[in-house]
Amino acid sequence: MMGKTSVELLIFDLDGTLIESKWDIAASVNLTLAELGLPQRPIEEIFGFVGDGVKQLLRLSVGEGGRGTFDEVLRVFRGQYLAHCLDRTTFYPGIGEMLTHFAGKRKAVATNKSIEYTNVILQGLGANHFQYVVGGDHGFGLKPEPGMLLHVMEQLNVPKEHTVLVGDSTNDINGGHNAGIRVCAVGYGMGNRAKMEACRPDWFIERPEELMELFI
Repeated sequence: MMGKTSVELLIFDLDGTLIESKWDIAASVNLTLAELGLPQRPIEEIFGFVGDGVKQLLRLSVGEGGRGTFDEVLRVFRGQYLAHCLDRTTFYPGIGEMLTHFAGKRKAVATNKSIEYTNVILQGLGANHFQYVVGGDHGFGLKPEPGMLLHVMEQLNVPKEHTVLVGDSTNDINGGHNAGIRVCAVGYGMGNRAKMEACRPDWFIERPEELMELFI
């Protein structure tokens, strides 16, 4: 291993990178389907729908035969997920230690998740670690578009060469590279390993603690 890489800003994806949230997401989807009188889906199938934002998640979950308006689906899901988003969701093992280790660095969250859910979860788990948080409905586009990442760097006044994005999906890797920053992919999240490796991340780690060995 070469020497550590100097960074000033660590931007983190949320679901599958900082937090293990798939159980609460899937449970809330099935509660939504039940409330709408639609057939529930296997949990593993719903896991496969996560990653491109809540609208895509719900479109895939409801399927073609969904009755009622999509606004109604979103409304029902919002109520269910706000009620259940902290039932089982936690930071992954090692995340708390890693965030504390980088207490002197600027840290941000850039997620395709709605800012409403993001704020509730971070308030519950440790929002104090982050100087800036941006969500998928802030108007900067969804990763792999670079908008939210460029916005974070602008707000925190850190140049691209001193910024690293940490994420668990091809959207993160491609989004970081589209924004001109280096990316550390994580193998413990929800992303497809082969697809992530094909996107050529600058680093690939298996445990959050490895970030402490990579960056200074």
